[in-house]
Amino acid sequence: MTDQTWVGVRERVRALGVSPAGAGVFGSRGHRFALDEQLTSAEVADLEAQIGVVLPEEYRGFLLQVGAGGAGPAYGVFPVRRIQSRWRWEGDGADLTDLSRLGEPFPRQGPDPEHVRALLEERPEEDDFEEIEDFDDAIESWDERWEPVMFSPDRTVGAVVISHLGCAARQWLIISGPEQGRIWSDDRVDDEDLTPLLDERGEPMTFARWYLTWLDESERRQQQASPS
Repeated sequence: MTDQTWVGVRERVRALGVSPAGAGVFGSRGHRFALDEQLTSAEVADLEAQIGVVLPEEYRGFLLQVGAGGAGPAYGVFPVRRIQSRWRWEGDGADLTDLSRLGEPFPRQGPDPEHVRALLEERPEEDDFEEIEDFDDAIESWDERWEPVMFSPDRTVGAVVISHLGCAARQWLIISGPEQGRIWSDDRVDDEDLTPLLDERGEPMTFARWYLTWLDESERRQQQASPS
């Protein structure tokens, strides 16, 4: 990607917003193709100083040239905002981001798959209990073992929640480590570990490819819906 990556993107998003076909794009009823204002270079520098790490180049360019958040894949790009002199990302699940650990490398590997499989096999089933109260006690006890494994804060250091797809499924932008600048899917609500988001060729999706693929597909939908 080059400095030209984001040229004209803000205008393309605005054009989708005034098209009746835009309403057919998944998530658009939430973001309505609106974008926050762009950040200034000074604001990005202040953000980076607070979190203690330089943002991935593509995302940095997006903040400067397109917007601090808003319209985008799924229900949109979580905006990053300065509230009472402190920067933070806002959105459904944004509080999962540990702002104090963004400089730590994001771990490619999650919990031991065998351990996860063993825990899932031990998960209580309601049909095995005569009394609902007994099942509630059993599942609560199981959750106390499950949560630290799948939702350990160590699993998502060096990353920010950047978007959500509904039903607690989310996507993360990796800020630090070998995966910097790439998007990872979070389907832990369905008992799956975080995984890298891949394109149709099996290549990792960087932030720019993730966003521009959404924009291209949204424009194609618009063209298909428009009368010839």
